[in-house]
Formats: sequence, structure tokens, C-alpha cells
Amino acid sequence: MSAAGDADRGPVPGTVFTKRQVRILKIAVIVMGVLLVGGFAFVLAAIVYQASHPAQDAAPAVALPGEGPRTIDLPVSPGASVEALSLDGDRLAVKVDGPTGPEIAVIDLASGRVVAHVRLKPQ
Repeated sequence: MSAAGDADRGPVPGTVFTKRQVRILKIAVIVMGVLLVGGFAFVLAAIVYQASHPAQDAAPAVALPGEGPRTIDLPVSPGASVEALSLDGDRLAVKVDGPTGPEIAVIDLASGRVVAHVRLKPQ
């Protein structure tokens, strides 16, 4: 048994590594190669899955049967004009410039009610 152990202890010709070290290195390279190929296959499978299954939490773009298009009334003073609109999720910000000064109205599109009025005052 010591003869086989002695054969493993000597370096492989042309290298400084023993036969045991070379065998361990070969196993490590094979295992890492399998992990790389498996990881690449997993990433490709995840991309294909995400591409073929669109998000389920998105709101429907079409009104439900029996429901017409939603109308939201925003009361503004006479002579006022809409300066800008900004949409973020289900909130709409409307900048109105009127005779009393500029203001921003924040509307919740899901419920159709005005959530906040921000009056802009000079200092």
C-alpha cells in the first residue's frame, strides 16, 4: 500500500503537481463546467418562461361588460387653463393656472375622486 501511496506523492512529469492533485483538479473543472452549463440552461429557461407568461397583475385595458368609459369631473374656476398633466400609476396630477393663481390637483383614477389640491403661492 505504501508503494501506491509513494507513486501518488511524486510529481507528474513536466509539472510540479502530484497525480492526486491533478485528479482533484480534473474533478473540480468538470463540476464547475456542469454548474456553468446548468446555470446557463436555467437562465435561458427563466427568460423563455417570463416571455411566454405576461404579468398577471396588470389592470385590464378594456372596460368590463356593462361598464362604459369612466368620466371624472374636475371643477375649475372660469378662465382657468390646464398647464400640464402627469400620470403616475393610478394617480393623475393636473396643473391648473387660474385667476386665483396656479394649483395642482391630484386625482385618484381608480376611485375618480380628487385626493389633494396644492395651491402654489409666491413668497
